Amino acid sequence: MLHLTNISKTFQQRGLVLDNLELKVNQGDTISISGPSGSGKTTLLNLIGLLDKPDSGEIMFKGEPVLGYDGTKAAFYRSKNIGFVFQDHLLLPHLTIYENIMLPLLAKHLSPEEYTEREDHAIELMKKVDIMSLSEKYPENISGGEAQRVALVRALVNKPSLLLADEPTGSLDKENASVLGDLLLEMNRQYGISVILATHSTGLADKMSLKYKLENGRLAPV
Repeated sequence: MLHLTNISKTFQQRGLVLDNLELKVNQGDTISISGPSGSGKTTLLNLIGLLDKPDSGEIMFKGEPVLGYDGTKAAFYRSKNIGFVFQDHLLLPHLTIYENIMLPLLAKHLSPEEYTEREDHAIELMKKVDIMSLSEKYPENISGGEAQRVALVRALVNKPSLLLADEPTGSLDKENASVLGDLLLEMNRQYGISVILATHSTGLADKMSLKYKLENGRLAPV
């Protein structure tokens, strides 16, 4: 599904971060990427999501090269194929939980029938992760663990084939971190979504089917 070849990336202040990196991802894979702070984990996820571009190399998604996409096409690629979950849930404080979840749909040109279908999907997801009762609350009125479950549903509302999670449990206690990890696996099993997550948590990494360490600019199996 996803193939990164000879990916290199240098930053002026940090120097070489990724060095001819290779990564293959099949449909349904769950992948953890560990490594010290500054090793390039977030950079790698940003490149896959076309939030940044490498200095050299190629990224193929479902057989198509994507690095040549302009801004509009890159945005469409993200909206159609990729969900993002970050350490900070990034919920908008002036919107209710339900409104936050439905926000990604407003950026798409959906027919009324398509919108209703996605809305039904969102409600199904909210029930699965037990946040339906939070619908009319605002982010300030829910816990950190609840907020991350909301962020997960928001990332999945457009039915992406790939979920990128950057330290998704970094701000959670051990119990909530374990719950979120299990939810990621449940979404993977039920919907066939591939998962790539960057994490410092060995407990979360161990839940994934494939584990890599990013060090000296390259990935190595753990």
